[in-house]
Amino acid sequence: MPISGLKNRFKEIFNLEAERSFFTPGRINLIGEHIDYSGGNVFPTAITFGTYAVVTKRNDKIVRLYSESFEAHGIVEVNLDTLVFDEKDDWANYPKGVLKMLLDAGYKLEKGFDAVFFGNIPNGAGLSSSASLEVLTGLIATTLNDVEIEMLDIVKLAQKAENEFVGVQCGIMDQFAVGMAKKDSAMLLNTNTLEYSYVPVNLEDNIIVIMNTNKRRGLADSAYNERRSQCETALNLLQSVEHKDYLCDYSLDFLEENKSLITDPLVYKRAHHAITENERSLKASSVLLENDLKSFGRLMNESHVSLRDDYDVTGIELDTIVQAAWDHPATIGARVTGAGFGGCAIAIVKQDSVDDFIESVQSTYSKTIGYKADFYVASIGQGAHEIE
Repeated sequence: MPISGLKNRFKEIFNLEAERSFFTPGRINLIGEHIDYSGGNVFPTAITFGTYAVVTKRNDKIVRLYSESFEAHGIVEVNLDTLVFDEKDDWANYPKGVLKMLLDAGYKLEKGFDAVFFGNIPNGAGLSSSASLEVLTGLIATTLNDVEIEMLDIVKLAQKAENEFVGVQCGIMDQFAVGMAKKDSAMLLNTNTLEYSYVPVNLEDNIIVIMNTNKRRGLADSAYNERRSQCETALNLLQSVEHKDYLCDYSLDFLEENKSLITDPLVYKRAHHAITENERSLKASSVLLENDLKSFGRLMNESHVSLRDDYDVTGIELDTIVQAAWDHPATIGARVTGAGFGGCAIAIVKQDSVDDFIESVQSTYSKTIGYKADFYVASIGQGAHEIE
């Protein structure tokens, strides 16, 4: 839906004119999965799909929220003075959480606003629709209230909202990626120090294809928190030999030397994934800087295998679609992206073969799984911004 259409919807819903427009992208992670909460290096990029909002500032402390993606919930109205989690508010708890964290951090939000949101990121696909909504809300609220704040601080508070208000123990990668992204670049982000650098992504005659398995994944209800806990167990055991702050601070050699400490084979596998995935992220940024796409594709493939075998977060849908991509001759590399448990995979594919690729992967996937996948050709987009 273009902005003009969204403004028309705003007028229908609120009987007012929308004054300003904002956009925050979704994200894909090219490599470095399930290590942002273990202090690892991740390698995300924003995509041109995302969340739009048209808004008008109010003269009171009321915030009225409406989403085209959740029409059944109608207008959710809240007061800036009384922001609490409420299950019946469903999707609106994400923006409510961000507003609460901004206020708790001492930022002055004197005025509320009316907002209509529209997202073209498939919900539950693992492309960070929640992080996109959170960072977008932070940008809207601070812009309308003339609050001086760095985007990085909005990002941190958005993550805090998801952790403490919504109750999902996500790392910072998703919010960071959608807030801080640059067009045509990926970001190598150290999730421990928050040091980051932009790495140009030159795909030459290839493109990124997002493959949505159409198996929805409910992150809060999934095994995400269990995986995080297993990584913390591994960290505590390794710290008894040599103290480091994060699991990804240890080398693979150190893990192997102290394998006997980790008596639970599942905990060992989780640690093995985290440490090797961190190494793959670092290699990935260096091979992309050298325009070595073939090596990058190989690292993507290895990442998927690790997420499948060591981390157990893929499942038949993702494994089927990635295997079908690997089997196609135009594929440079393919892997799950996001938290797994359903959602999306990505592939880098020769541009002149993309139609044949989609047809071939669709055929294999639908025969095996019994329903169709969706495919999106993605470009690397800009982070959160106001649309002039």
